[in-house]
Amino acid sequence: MSEPVDEFDWIARLLRPLTRGAPEAFDLLDDAALIPEIDEANQIVVTSDCLVEGVHFLASDRPDMVARKLLRVNLSDLAAKGAVPFGYLMTVAWPRDADWRRRQMFAKGLATDQGAFGLSLLGGDTVSTPGPWTLSATMMGRVDPGGMVRRGGGKPGDLLVVSGMIGDGWLGLKALQGEFTEPDSYLVRRYQLPEPRLGWRVALRHASAAADVSDGLLADAGHIATASGCGLEIELERLPLSPAAARWLERQEDQAGARIALATGGDDYEIVCAVAPQALEAFQAEVGAVPATVVGRLTEGEQTTRFQGEVVTPDRLGWSH
Repeated sequence: MSEPVDEFDWIARLLRPLTRGAPEAFDLLDDAALIPEIDEANQIVVTSDCLVEGVHFLASDRPDMVARKLLRVNLSDLAAKGAVPFGYLMTVAWPRDADWRRRQMFAKGLATDQGAFGLSLLGGDTVSTPGPWTLSATMMGRVDPGGMVRRGGGKPGDLLVVSGMIGDGWLGLKALQGEFTEPDSYLVRRYQLPEPRLGWRVALRHASAAADVSDGLLADAGHIATASGCGLEIELERLPLSPAAARWLERQEDQAGARIALATGGDDYEIVCAVAPQALEAFQAEVGAVPATVVGRLTEGEQTTRFQGEVVTPDRLGWSH
C-alpha cells in the first residue's frame, strides 16, 4: 500500500519546479499570485480555491449556499492580500443527475454575492462527472503597485493578530453532523456562509504578512511563519470566541484540548496577520467593526502552542488534504 501524500510536500517537490522560478508565483508559498503591473495604478492578484461535495460542503447544503461559499472562500484569500475583487473564472463539474432547478438555484446564489461584492463572472468551463459535485473559482482583485500583503515578510517580535472569532466554522460543521445541539443557527451559518474580511484592506497596510484562516489558525499562522523564516508562539487562552463557542467550551472537561480543536478545525475564513508592535495602534485604528485580537507572536525559535503558560502539543495543526 502506498504512503499517504502530504499536501505541502507534493506542492514543494512536484509543483514548485513547474513555476520555473517565476517571481509572480512566490515559490507557491503564498495563497495568491501577483500579475505584473498592467498600468501605473494597478496590479492584479489572482487566487484559486476548489470545493468538493463531502469535503468542503455537505450533500444536503442548498445549491445557492454552495455557490455563495465558493465565492466567499476565494474572496477570503483576496481579503488577506489587501486586494479589491472585481471578477472570477469558474469551473463546475456537475453530477450527471443535476437538474435544471439545481443549476438555477446555484446561479441565483452566484448572482446574490456578485451583487454584494461587486463581482463579474468572466469565463470558465462546465463538465459532467460520475463523482461528487466539484467546483473551482479563480478570483481576481486589484492592488496598488507594491500593495499586496504577502505571507512572507514577518519578523521575530511581530504580533500575530486575528480577525473575528475562531472555531465557529468547525462547530457549525459539527452541529450539521449532529454531534451537538445548538439553540440557534449562528454556528451553522458561520460554516455555510463565511464572511470574507475585505474591510481590513486599509488596516493590512500596517501588517508585514497575512493569510486567511481556512485550514485552522495554528496551520495558517504556521504558513506565515514558514514563509517569513520565523518560528511562532500561540497562546490558546487568547483565542477570540463567540458566545456560542464559549458556551460549548464551558461544557468541555479538557480545556486545552478543546481550545486546540477550535484553533485547528478550520473553516473560519478570518485573517491572521503579523503586525510590528509599534504599528499595532495604527493597525487597530483601521479595522472597523470586526474585532482584532492578538493571539501570539513570531519568534526566532520553533512553532510553539501554549495554554496558561504551559506548552501543549497538538496532534495536528489544522486540516490537511
